[in-house]
Amino acid sequence: MTDSLIVVGITLTYLAGVLWVGLRARGQQGSSLEGYVAGGRHVGVVILFFILGAEIFSAFAFLGAPGWSYQHGAPAFYILAYLSLVPITIWVLGPRVAALGRERGYLTQGDMIADHYRSKSLGILAGGIGVLALVPYLTIQIAGAGLLFQAATDGLVPFWLGALLAFLVVAAYVFCSGLNGIGWTNLVQGIMMIAIAWFLGLSISERLYGGVGEMFARLQQAAPEYLILPGATGMNWGYFSTAVLVSAFGGAMWPHLFMKFYSADSGKTLRKVSVFYPLYAYLLVPLLFIGFAGILVFADAPLERSDTVLLRMVMEVADFSPWVIGLMLSGALAAAMSTGANLAHTAAIVLVRDVAGPTVMKGASEQTVVSATRWSVLGLSLIAYLFALANPASLVLLLLGAYGLIVQLFPMVIGALFMPRLRRASVMAGALVGSAAYLGMEFAWGSPLGWHAGVWAMLLNVLVVAAWQWASRVGDAALSRTQHS
Repeated sequence: MTDSLIVVGITLTYLAGVLWVGLRARGQQGSSLEGYVAGGRHVGVVILFFILGAEIFSAFAFLGAPGWSYQHGAPAFYILAYLSLVPITIWVLGPRVAALGRERGYLTQGDMIADHYRSKSLGILAGGIGVLALVPYLTIQIAGAGLLFQAATDGLVPFWLGALLAFLVVAAYVFCSGLNGIGWTNLVQGIMMIAIAWFLGLSISERLYGGVGEMFARLQQAAPEYLILPGATGMNWGYFSTAVLVSAFGGAMWPHLFMKFYSADSGKTLRKVSVFYPLYAYLLVPLLFIGFAGILVFADAPLERSDTVLLRMVMEVADFSPWVIGLMLSGALAAAMSTGANLAHTAAIVLVRDVAGPTVMKGASEQTVVSATRWSVLGLSLIAYLFALANPASLVLLLLGAYGLIVQLFPMVIGALFMPRLRRASVMAGALVGSAAYLGMEFAWGSPLGWHAGVWAMLLNVLVVAAWQWASRVGDAALSRTQHS
């Protein structure tokens, strides 16, 4: 048996196991809309912990994280910094969102926005932005799965087939089981990811340098610029800090994270999850070690693509057996598939509930909506797969840009949750101005002081909201005086 066949055999066995778990998770409540979308609002601490963890750790946990530490060095720790802020958003927003969802029947971000501001068009706008942001994100997971299969099997499984295999499995159990299938498969895949990541990170450091401490001692002597900020690539403190803020608060606005708040059995459950959530970030620590290990290994012949460093280290440098490579591929696929399942599920719900529901599907029965959502999972997954075949690399830029746009929904959402006096026109104007400013800074004239453009756009967004609110109050007062005179 050749090495590639061993790798393929291990991976196909893993995919079959995940499919079995996902299909077995289907329950009676999955036939209702609330059951399919939010697990009947009865998801407990353990399953919700792994669901929310999988929202963050995608294929790029295994590819992008080591790639960043290999290319940038210490600035890669911004990933761990922003993950330390995510629990704050879960603690503050989560219980309020869960309570409103239970009380008023919300299932999506657009539901809450449309109801609070009494504007179906605002809900449709939020839903449309969500779908447009989620499809490129899903495409990246599909492309990552294809690249992993192709590299780990030395081309025996080509890119198109590897991507297709992984996401046929995902689409099948999401179609049949909804959030219940996602929860149980994320539990299995989360454990798999963490175990494989720590094994690879520690064993590579041990094989090449004699341990993690010895590796960093060698780096301190040979390439100290990779261990400080701004580091080898000149990332300044301003960009580092603002990237952390945009990622933390923009991440909470992603529909696939926000909507999971509705699924919790209580606000107390969400706060428990927020306390333990940083533990999931430990998955990234050993993966960052692998990138740092590659700095000296490839010093004389730098890699053309930094996100291939993990594959090169595992397959060529550390000289692992095909059994280990097969497990590595399974762990990396777990990251891609767990996030991909959430993205496909959320994008389908948002498309049907927020965009089609108030328009072409107005008055449709609950069973019709559930059926349309299931088929939308397959349709959107197919679209993302075709995009991945066309040009997966360019979509990374779309995803990075989407964070700066998604964060512009923050004032709108905060208003719906905690500031009832914010007006529909104010938050709409702020979101439009902030989004336009972000796109201009990102693609035209650049960002002042070298900060992340999303922060400047957000500040402008908030200023527009405040100015509009003030002007509206002044106008209302003037109108009131005129009517009473």
